[in-house]
Formats: sequence, structure tokens, C-alpha cells
Amino acid sequence: MAAPPAYTLIATDLDGTLLRGDDTLSDRSRAALARAVEAGAQHLVVTGRPAPRVRPLLEDLGGKGLAVCGQGAQLYDAGADRLLWSVTLDRELAETALGKIEAEVGQVFAAVDQDGVDGLTLIEPGYLMPHPTLPAVRVRRRDDLWCEPISKVLLRHQSLSDDELADAARGVVGSLATVTMSGPGTVELQPCGITKATGLALAAEHLGLSREQALAFGDMPNDIPMFRWAAHGVAMANAHPELRAVADEVTLSNEDDGIAVVLERLFA
Repeated sequence: MAAPPAYTLIATDLDGTLLRGDDTLSDRSRAALARAVEAGAQHLVVTGRPAPRVRPLLEDLGGKGLAVCGQGAQLYDAGADRLLWSVTLDRELAETALGKIEAEVGQVFAAVDQDGVDGLTLIEPGYLMPHPTLPAVRVRRRDDLWCEPISKVLLRHQSLSDDELADAARGVVGSLATVTMSGPGTVELQPCGITKATGLALAAEHLGLSREQALAFGDMPNDIPMFRWAAHGVAMANAHPELRAVADEVTLSNEDDGIAVVLERLFA
């Protein structure tokens, strides 16, 4: 009789982690995940992308289960194409937070992800999408960003680095929102207290799985709460230094099938 797997929950970020730079999944990574699932593990995507931007990827993976989206603000059931749980960012608080940030660092450019399985990504004039392959709708003015409930706000600055912008935002936003950084050109405001860890914990409870058997992969500071929640956190070689500092292990980059290298070892 085969021994049970060491980890029954495999949580993977997408951008910079599971996916290559062209938004594709390698055959090797796909096979390694399939082998882990065959051994009894559950694969769970945990991403900053909102549910509508995750749906095609889950279909490609053959995923019919749950996914944690929107930095933990959404628990998405791919099979039923519905949100089991979602938290929105109060739009008045978001406007106030933006005002405080701009008072500190000058003009920023903003975008929002709307709530819901069909929510749009809206971008104001001057905002450049960090992922040009992801669909977005440009609005005429900032006020148009608040027309529907939102899950988060995305920020960019003309001259500040992502680290500088995130640090400045944390210094003035306080309890209005949680500030995180999820990728190049992606500083975000999300509902206060919501992180990938809160979403992952909710998904694990729904699946009847425990943190003691959770293996997490990531590459950016927004993955730090997930690493602290999981039993074992694996950073990619291309990971941000803040994440590498709290990781239990560092693997190869997303371009070099870093996730597959670890899974092949654990699920030989």
C-alpha cells in the first residue's frame, strides 16, 4: 500500500510562480501537478487575479474545484462558476485611501477589479496594465472606477518603485485597507485584514484540509501571509527578497519549472 502524501494541499500562486512569462503552463509542471493529485493531494490556485481573469486558466488546467482569487477576497467555485464567498472594498474608503496616498507621494494612476464572476477590470487615464494580455476597460475619469462594487484597487506611480510606493501607502492608509505588492507594477489596496492566508484558510476549511499538510508556492510579498499559514513555503528563484527571507525553501524560477522540481521530489 502506498504511503499517504506528505502534503494534501498544494497552494500555488500563478504569475511568476506556476505560469511562465507568456502566461502558459509547461508540460512538465502540468504533469507534476497531475501526479500529485493522483497521489491524493488537492491543488488550489491562490492568486491576486480576480475570478473572471482566472476562469480560462482553470479551464486549461482542467480544474473544477475551488480557487482563491483577488488576494483572498474571493473564493471561487470553478465547476459551478460562482463565488462561494467574497469581500468588497468600501469605495468611499478606497477614495479616501487614494487621497492620502497622493497627498504623500503625488499623483498615482489607479485601476479596480470589480466584484463578481463577470466583474470588469477598469483603468483610469494614465494607468498601464502590468499584464498586457489581461483584458481591461479604460474609463474617462477616476469617478467612473466606483460605479460598481470592487474587490481591490491597483496603483502605479510614474517614478517611485513598487517597494517605495507600497511603503508610502502603508504609512498613510492605516486601517482603511490592506496594502500589498503582487508583481512588477502591481501595488494594491484590498479590504482591511484580507490576505491570501485568509482566503486559503477558508478554502482549506471548506475542503476539510489542515494547514499542517499545506505546501505553498509563491514569488511576491503578497504570498508572505500564505507562507506563514502553510506548513511549508517554497519561493521561486525569481522571488522578491521579502518572500525569500521567510521561505522554508527556494526552488528554480517559474521559467525553469521550479514547482515541478519540488513536486517531483515529494511525489516520486
